[in-house]
Amino acid sequence: MTMLARTELETYLAAYLDVARFRDYCPNGLQVEGRARVARIVTGVTASLALIERAIALEADAVLVHHGWFWRGEDARLTGPRRARAAALLAHDVSLFAYHLPLDAHADVGNNAQLARRLDLRPEGCFGEQDLGVVGTPAAPTTLAVFAAQVGERLGRAPLVIGESARPVNRIAWCTGAAQGLIEQAAATGADVFLTGEASEQTVHFAREAGIAFIAAGHHATERYGIEALGQHLAARFSVTHAFVDIDNPV
Repeated sequence: MTMLARTELETYLAAYLDVARFRDYCPNGLQVEGRARVARIVTGVTASLALIERAIALEADAVLVHHGWFWRGEDARLTGPRRARAAALLAHDVSLFAYHLPLDAHADVGNNAQLARRLDLRPEGCFGEQDLGVVGTPAAPTTLAVFAAQVGERLGRAPLVIGESARPVNRIAWCTGAAQGLIEQAAATGADVFLTGEASEQTVHFAREAGIAFIAAGHHATERYGIEALGQHLAARFSVTHAFVDIDNPV
């Protein structure tokens, strides 16, 4: 079994994901320091206690997630559930790595790129703050109803859809997760529909008034794929063991 130095893994990921380019809401990279060498990696979307316990059961040396800890503006005290999560990692000497916006935006293993592959979308350019949104085309011209059905089938959950079902869809803007705030920039790209994970109350009104269809396909559902792809990439490059653990989340 290949043993990779934790510091080498951290350095590689910082360069591979171009972490320094992003202004983010949390620290990207090593968030909890565990043992010095890594042979087994577990990936998952969010660093919940359920994921950590599964990783410990799988004898992981490191856990890699998209949603880590220490978010800007949240209570920084390690009490209650936060204490339980941290205590589990520290008791078993397991490292926690988290990559938020850098994982969203990566051209290969990123959430947007991986979602595009699952939905047969062809990226053509970027939009929005820090170029986090993507605009492109479907594999063939379609309608909102057909495209929304495809989204539901391939992501495994029925999406929220705003717009006329017969509306032609030739151009699509997308950004995974809670990117509903990018709808105005998405409309400015000339897209027929904007696809993201979540919706806010005002999103519906803006979509109707701006003449752009809107699909909220689920935060977790749209962001399952990037962190798994990153783990697969690391397993292939460094010959470490990798397991993706999907802790279901209906949001």
